[in-house]
Amino acid sequence: MLVKAGAPVDQTIKTLSVYIEKGDCIIDGGNEWYENTERREKVMAELGLFYLGMGVSGGEEGAQHGPSMMPGGSLEAYKYIEDILLKVAAQVPDSGRCVTYISKGGSGNFVKMVHNGIKYGDMQLIAKAYDVLKSVGKLSNEELQHIFSEWNKGELLSFLIEITTDIFGIKDDKGDGYLDGYLVDKVLDKTGMKGTGKWTVQQAADLSVAAPTIASSLDARFLSGLKEERDKLIYDVRQALYASKICSYTQGMNLIRAKSIEQGWDLKLGELARIWKRGCIIRAIFLDRIKKAYDRNPDLANLLLDPEFAKEIIER
Repeated sequence: MLVKAGAPVDQTIKTLSVYIEKGDCIIDGGNEWYENTERREKVMAELGLFYLGMGVSGGEEGAQHGPSMMPGGSLEAYKYIEDILLKVAAQVPDSGRCVTYISKGGSGNFVKMVHNGIKYGDMQLIAKAYDVLKSVGKLSNEELQHIFSEWNKGELLSFLIEITTDIFGIKDDKGDGYLDGYLVDKVLDKTGMKGTGKWTVQQAADLSVAAPTIASSLDARFLSGLKEERDKLIYDVRQALYASKICSYTQGMNLIRAKSIEQGWDLKLGELARIWKRGCIIRAIFLDRIKKAYDRNPDLANLLLDPEFAKEIIER
């Protein structure tokens, strides 16, 4: 199932109930609240049915070339459909298919929720970098496209930087006379919300995990700003963007780690970084460094304590 979270999921299960038999498996691939998944899994188990709550990330490209998937629930249920998921998932040549069994209960939905929180943090950091370069640096869209294109060849190489680069070059073809030229200059400063960002911030507060970058990305749908000088500005913004990205991902991983300890999920954080490397909205070369950090120390309490990441933060 890929339907809106909440009541629509229960209604879909009710509709399916006349067709399913004991031993069948239902997969909820939507952005569901993890406790709802755990409730449904218990009900399904009593009926002799398997139930998995599975985070799915990838968007349009994921639909074409395979998404990143985060299935949670009973291991037996996962093994039941593992072969199918391995065939569907995106693949990274050096690290395999972008799917792994997350853990029991609603762990898959929880991990996808935090994934979305990290995504919002990433998007807000990019938006702030754009705002500083455009408003303070007075750079043109052509210059911004060139700068972001260069950034996408280094440590910031990622899907979100790539599509931002492309966006700067899109011309408006409507010819309505209002700000004729680039489409980016006409984007409405308003966004919609699905709820996962709010859930992520709420869980961070409930678990006493600091996640200021993710929280501010939610706040910044209403507010933004910054100031700096010009020639050095581009370099400074690049350094700040990367350092902030490290902090944002650290916050997300800390939240997942805290929930894993609380619930006894025993999540492998390096594996999460691995399955997010392809077919996923937050896919980035940076994730390989995160995986290596957890390979070096599986019990790493905080990414900023990893020698390599600590060095990069100090240098910036």
